[in-house]
Amino acid sequence: MTNENILIGKDTGELNGFAALGITGALLKATNAAGFTDPKPIQAQAIPPQLEGRDIFGIAQTGSGKTAAFALPILSKIIALGTKRRPKTARALILAPTRELAVQIEEMIKLLAKGAHVSTALVLGGVSRFSQVKKVAPGVDILIATPGRLTDLVREGDLMLADTKWLVLDEGDRMLDMGFINDVKRIAKATAPDRQTVLFSATMPAEIAELAKGLLKNPIRVEVAPHSTAAAEIVQGVVFARTKQKRQVLANMLADEAMKSVIIFSRTKHGADRVTKDLERDGFKAAVIHGNKSQNARQKALNDFREGSVRILVATDIAARGIDVPGISHVVNFDLPDEAESYVHRIGRTGRNGMDGIAITLCDPSENSKLRQVERIIRTKLPIVADHLGSPDPQRNPAEKNERSFEPANDRNDRNGRRDGRRPGGANNGFGKKRFGDKPAFAGERKPEGAKPFKGNNKRRFGGKRPAARAA
Repeated sequence: MTNENILIGKDTGELNGFAALGITGALLKATNAAGFTDPKPIQAQAIPPQLEGRDIFGIAQTGSGKTAAFALPILSKIIALGTKRRPKTARALILAPTRELAVQIEEMIKLLAKGAHVSTALVLGGVSRFSQVKKVAPGVDILIATPGRLTDLVREGDLMLADTKWLVLDEGDRMLDMGFINDVKRIAKATAPDRQTVLFSATMPAEIAELAKGLLKNPIRVEVAPHSTAAAEIVQGVVFARTKQKRQVLANMLADEAMKSVIIFSRTKHGADRVTKDLERDGFKAAVIHGNKSQNARQKALNDFREGSVRILVATDIAARGIDVPGISHVVNFDLPDEAESYVHRIGRTGRNGMDGIAITLCDPSENSKLRQVERIIRTKLPIVADHLGSPDPQRNPAEKNERSFEPANDRNDRNGRRDGRRPGGANNGFGKKRFGDKPAFAGERKPEGAKPFKGNNKRRFGGKRPAARAA
């Protein structure tokens, strides 16, 4: 082993960086050239046992460097095997829950293996099946795939997994959420019995623990962050605003030039499209990605965002994992997610690789319970950045026992025996009288003078039938 292939301590002669973990030769040179000189905690713990052939069960937050943690040991083993491969086979298989994450993993592997003769292929939905079959026909070293399309190729006989000696399941909890677990089990069963298996997950629900028990053999467990925690570099905050106010609040925020590269998360695909259209009407250029977009459209939007031709990317939780764009300054939660764990993955798009990041959540009163769930998971209360709900004192009241009050200002005035006629937030709420009109804005306000109270069994209005409950 020559000095050009390892890092030597200046005075002690000890190995430093990835060389100390067992990475050598051309792979070490490529790793150093890519700027990876100091291993992250997950890499320092996971790489040596993998090089020894041990299975790994890793718990690590998003952005912790786990792609290199499983890619480097596999590359090291495959480079030592040479280039001879059997047709329609893959030496190593990496399963990812989303297309974006699969693409990102392949890009990282190509970067780390630069100069080495390692072939890779992508198998995922949303693009031509024929081109993928053609790519894997001569056999590949590393196959990166989503479970659905891979299952199709194996079923049709276009791919055989009997020679697959390395299996990686990345973002296992996300695959569980997306309903891929049965596909994952069938795929794992088709691989070589003596394979080495690595399972990484950001969280550890009971189903993932059970999956690990069935797939892994005497695994080494590595964990570098507490369950469902956010990176310390991310500054978090909450803005209280009603749904109708959020568009203007967001526009005011984006007018700040400090928001150089922003991902905005919406809870639904329809909501993401609506936010994008509103941004364009307000003079902002934005791209959007969600499950209804073709893979080409999603990749173009992501590339435009990465290259800086657009500074705003609107997305659903499909982008909460698998997007690694350097220099994202802000994450904005336009809606709080249904699953509190998704909050951690969303804000993990910023504050990566030791850089600072800011995550802001817009919270409507109807999302109060979701906000409390998020705060329980991250084990901290989000500081209030702004309150557009008209509360005279936005600070928390200790007597409320961690509950926030979203009570409209007018309701409080009523109980005090006074009525000033203003909408919540007063005349200076920044949105103008015409935006909300003269109708009462919230339940509990007085009806206009002379108005008759509404009765749910008004036969004339509803044709003799009681109104049906609105579907969720």
